[in-house]
Amino acid sequence: MHLHILGICGTFMGGLALIARAAGHKVTGCDAGVYPPMSTQLTEQGISLIEGFGAEQLALKPDLFVIGNVVSRGNPLMEAILNSGARYISGPQWLGDSILPQAHVLAVAGTHGKTTTSSMLAWILEQAGLKPNFLIGGVAPDLKVSARYQPDVRPFVIEADEYDTAFFDKRSKFVHYRPRTAILNNLEYDHADIFPDLAAIETQFHHLVRTIPSEGCIVLPTRSEALERVLARGNWSRTVRFGAGGTWQAGPADEEGAFTVLRDGHDVGTVRWTLGGEHNRMNALAALAAAEDIGVPAADGVAALSRFAGVKRRMEVRGTVNGVTVYDDFAHHPTAIATTVAGLRRQVGAARILAVLEPRSNTMKLGTMAARLPQALAGADLVFCFGAHEGKHALGWNPGEVLAPLGARASSYDDLDALVRAVSQAARPGDHILVMSNGGFGGVHGKLLDALARPH
Repeated sequence: MHLHILGICGTFMGGLALIARAAGHKVTGCDAGVYPPMSTQLTEQGISLIEGFGAEQLALKPDLFVIGNVVSRGNPLMEAILNSGARYISGPQWLGDSILPQAHVLAVAGTHGKTTTSSMLAWILEQAGLKPNFLIGGVAPDLKVSARYQPDVRPFVIEADEYDTAFFDKRSKFVHYRPRTAILNNLEYDHADIFPDLAAIETQFHHLVRTIPSEGCIVLPTRSEALERVLARGNWSRTVRFGAGGTWQAGPADEEGAFTVLRDGHDVGTVRWTLGGEHNRMNALAALAAAEDIGVPAADGVAALSRFAGVKRRMEVRGTVNGVTVYDDFAHHPTAIATTVAGLRRQVGAARILAVLEPRSNTMKLGTMAARLPQALAGADLVFCFGAHEGKHALGWNPGEVLAPLGARASSYDDLDALVRAVSQAARPGDHILVMSNGGFGGVHGKLLDALARPH
């Protein structure tokens, strides 16, 4: 079958394309902005890419057009598909219908930590010899790729996103995956562009719960009012809880980040790694619980996590120049920002943290949670925000007013070069520059490292 994928360079759709190719399909695709690294992965697998969404692509006459959620009405190719009567389907539904029915799907859902927890879980299963298939929204150095598919392998780890499926399917993506094991890691309000409130997201999570078989398993934290409300609507599956008072608990971390894992109060081993933060310990417990559900003993899971190297764009060190270290992190929700800053603070002690933030997600641009930013960034010594109330990088809120509680510690910039100059001039040996964005941020990491290398 020939599949033509619209929006192929996104992490999810690109991974889906690699899976489709591995399943034996002919795959082509298009996107606005065909660029590495995803374009390189795709072309290496013999997938032809087309720049843009021109209606002339209808002449390719694929058996099926697979639509990503970046595509909306008015897209020239989509309009041509609709007018011609050609067959089309969303990416998540194609995956759910064509790839996942025979799999033991292990889905990782939640507002935060999906990529990291999915990577941990896939790594544990890999180390246990299960060689899982997976589709993850990031790249763990241990796994080397974001997607893998072998038709004869049953375990399939998938990052289960609550964002809507496509312009013609407003259900969350994860309702198409039908997991047997589901991690519900946490639940907060997010995606203000499509959800009016937290209750609307809870409804989508309950739609997911309704698809989990009675012989399946739900893994969730002990302290989440929102998730408890989700299960109160109806739950037909076994539940395993992690965190304080749960089946799976973590002891305090030592200075190097190592911590003891307790299962039903029994010590099952110590995870010895360099990842910091309470959030990563909770992610680890969720992954261990899900792995046990598919047959991996707790001690083996702990040993595997001790060999886990983390995930790109999660507190990833991009370089150190003249005693100043630059980090890259995907944090973009106030809770994730606060957690990331706190994690770095525990790591560097009294050293200065210069937080560089790009409020890029639709939720943050709208300003729905902007008022929470001062508190989220309070642990940083200096804050540099990219975006302004007016101009080229306009936000739906005034960063000067929102960040005013931070006083002279905070400043905002509408010009990337000006921001780079300001950060590099403020930095001094021993500082830690924490860059937070869910996008490429104009290559700011490299620009900062170059600027730091030049004498002021």
